[in-house]
Amino acid sequence: MDVELAVVVLLWHGSQYRTPRPARPVRLVVIAVGRLRPPYADDVQHYKKLLAGHARLELVEVKDDSQVQRRIPDRAFTVLLESGGTTYDSERFSAFLEQRRQSGMDLCFVIGGPRGGIAVQGDMALSLGPMTLPHQLARVVLLEQLYRGHKILAREPYHY
Repeated sequence: MDVELAVVVLLWHGSQYRTPRPARPVRLVVIAVGRLRPPYADDVQHYKKLLAGHARLELVEVKDDSQVQRRIPDRAFTVLLESGGTTYDSERFSAFLEQRRQSGMDLCFVIGGPRGGIAVQGDMALSLGPMTLPHQLARVVLLEQLYRGHKILAREPYHY
């Protein structure tokens, strides 16, 4: 084998094992009805800080359901958190996040208030599970799953 050809083959094979360049961080917007209160506020700040290295996160609080629609970004794939929505395990949720990132659109999650039922048109409905959660706890669970999903995609330790 020619020396120059061997170098090209080695370089090509070596490129398969390189870490891929980091992709454009996805913009995540979480719109929630109602004000976040302790003890949940500390948990939300914790996950917001952890997510900062993986995504651009915006947390938006509105007073009532009527204010949600105008806070949804124009070019966003909108996910409504509803009890009857699609459920994912963590690996499938991370795959969903990657699909959304590849689309180039922002990803907007809408969490209703304690009375539920938001009159907003979404692109899909997502359920965090069959149990009913307080809407403030749902924010924490969503942010934890967003962080877990990004850690899975980055192949970094966290998910076991």
